[in-house]
Amino acid sequence: MAKVFIDGAAGTTGLKISDRLSERKDIDIITLADDMRKDESARAEVMSKADVVFLCLPDEAAVKAAALADGTVIIDTSTAHRTAPGWVYGMPELEGQREKIKNSRKIANPGCHASGFIALVAPLVSAGLLDKDGDYGCFSMTGYSGGGKKMIAEYESDNRASALDSPRQYGLTQYHKHLPEMQKICGLSKAPVFCPTVAPYYSGMQVSVPVFDCDTEAVKKLYSEIYADGLIRYRDVSENGFIASNALSGTDGMCVYVYGNGERAVLVSVFDNLGKGASGAAIQNMNIILNVKETEGLII
Repeated sequence: MAKVFIDGAAGTTGLKISDRLSERKDIDIITLADDMRKDESARAEVMSKADVVFLCLPDEAAVKAAALADGTVIIDTSTAHRTAPGWVYGMPELEGQREKIKNSRKIANPGCHASGFIALVAPLVSAGLLDKDGDYGCFSMTGYSGGGKKMIAEYESDNRASALDSPRQYGLTQYHKHLPEMQKICGLSKAPVFCPTVAPYYSGMQVSVPVFDCDTEAVKKLYSEIYADGLIRYRDVSENGFIASNALSGTDGMCVYVYGNGERAVLVSVFDNLGKGASGAAIQNMNIILNVKETEGLII
């Protein structure tokens, strides 16, 4: 039985990981008493006994925790190590990445917005269907659970502000923390113009990338080949001309779509910001490390 420790188990991502793993017979979740959660020596001792440590912490705290867990398999869900040397980017659907994850002890879990963008763009750049030097934009709609406990409380308050009743765009300075990984992992020479938006529903995400002069049939063929099974699937349907951002809420998979024509097209990914965008992806990476079925314990 694999021993797992979740550092930051009280946060949104940590709670979801704990919930998914609590149903499994092959996992033993190690816990610390509440009054010991910030005790470095206690945490280091527990980490040394774990086969896998999940870091569900703010960036600065994750860097310090990674040092405590040195030698143990670490899956960091923060932004801290996603482009850092010595860390493997935890998106196994990318070419050659699954084997790297399997043989690594330091895995950086992808960001939620970044996951949707990279799933759409990275394989097309690699195949030469998109220019790595091109100018790209990305619009991403997410449920409010992506903002953590504080934002969840704000949206679910009986006296919430009227502004929270509509979608709200943020990251307006174009320095959003997901941009470095979006650029690096896709092999782009420049970051996209990024428009993240939080909307008044709990969970679910839709990422859209508009492109010009795109061979949509070639893109569909590529997606259907590389996303034929697993957590990411290519789909050629819509809901009577609509795609709902919360269509996969509560699940751990992702669907990708291509719509438009040879002149203009839009690439779309839909998933749960807490699933394939966070906790589900982290468990997927753990499953690869433990050499069990990749979708074990996940909702597809």
